[in-house]
Amino acid sequence: MKKENQKKKTRPNLFLTIMGDEKRQNISIPLFAILLSLIAGAILMLILGKNPIDAYVSLLQGCGLLPKANYAGGKNMFTDFMSFLDIWTPMIFASLSVAVAYKTGLFNIGVSGQMLLGGFIASITVGYSDLPAYVAKPLVLVISMAVGALVGALIGILKYRFNINEVVSAIMLNYIFQYMLSFFILTFFVNPITRQSETVGENARMTLQNVQIGELKTVVPLGFVIALVIVVITHYFLKYTRTGFEFKAVGANKKAAVYAGINDRKNIMLSMSLSGALAGLAGATYYMGYLGSIQPKTLPSTGFDAIAVCLLGNSNPIGILAASFLISIITKGGTYMNSAIGVPQEISSLITGLMLVFAACGAYIRVRLYRAREKRRTMEENEQLTVKQEGKEKEGAVK
Repeated sequence: MKKENQKKKTRPNLFLTIMGDEKRQNISIPLFAILLSLIAGAILMLILGKNPIDAYVSLLQGCGLLPKANYAGGKNMFTDFMSFLDIWTPMIFASLSVAVAYKTGLFNIGVSGQMLLGGFIASITVGYSDLPAYVAKPLVLVISMAVGALVGALIGILKYRFNINEVVSAIMLNYIFQYMLSFFILTFFVNPITRQSETVGENARMTLQNVQIGELKTVVPLGFVIALVIVVITHYFLKYTRTGFEFKAVGANKKAAVYAGINDRKNIMLSMSLSGALAGLAGATYYMGYLGSIQPKTLPSTGFDAIAVCLLGNSNPIGILAASFLISIITKGGTYMNSAIGVPQEISSLITGLMLVFAACGAYIRVRLYRAREKRRTMEENEQLTVKQEGKEKEGAVK
């Protein structure tokens, strides 16, 4: 009986096999979190009396990844996909912003505020000017980056100089920017019809509008190519440069990093500045590209969704590119899902939130997998010892 029980305990564990070793878990755990969130979303849709398959298909249709039943004049699957790229671009920048700060153990929850301030300053300085496009468009990026970097540097100074938690200072700055800029917009820059800020000029806008391609009219997000380049640069910077190594060392163990001669204050300041600069780029491509104007008293949800993207992508720029693609599908496709089959758009936000929750449990899942693997290894070793002991007993009996 003991031998039979032991054999049962050491049977291959399918879940451990699927999740793989520690390196493979960098991919398998986020995929597991995505699967759980999609299953939870499907259950909720069934409760609401909706077909989950139809709902998820409509998400893809709303992003131009699957064809719709019919299209309006001048529109097709390609134009929907270009619109999807337009909203995906600021998500990439915002997620990289969270990741760069996270590498040094910092949590930049102020990405939304940095996006808002960067987009506002770029709008009033360049967006309403008569500068030629070849000057205005690069200037928009430079100004947004500079503004975001200054805000990030301020948070970094408060962190290392006065030991003020970056989460607290970033949240407070979010509220300050939200209401302060709302006052200026509603006082000086409001459009009396839309009650938003005046739309920026085409000369400064980072998304080309109504571009004629054959019989189609589409948008062309100029920042998307820049975003892909920044992903590659950020990946190289974090993985292969000395500063990137210092970021990770400070984030892993600040005391050990200081003991090894790494300047933690400099790296905290630098990482928050770079994080803010990336958030500024997100603001430029969001307010000066995708939207073209600013809604008062509203922080962009992109800055908060970027937290989920960063966790799903394991703070790796390449992983973030894939995770931001998924989250952008849910965000962009939620509107069409609502109109096509009547699933509330809030369901898409709920799915994103569930992904964040399950992704945050990644560390716990790793620990459980490690313990299960160690337990299995111990059982296998005991089984091998038992087999050897039985072999010796048989040899003794023969003799």
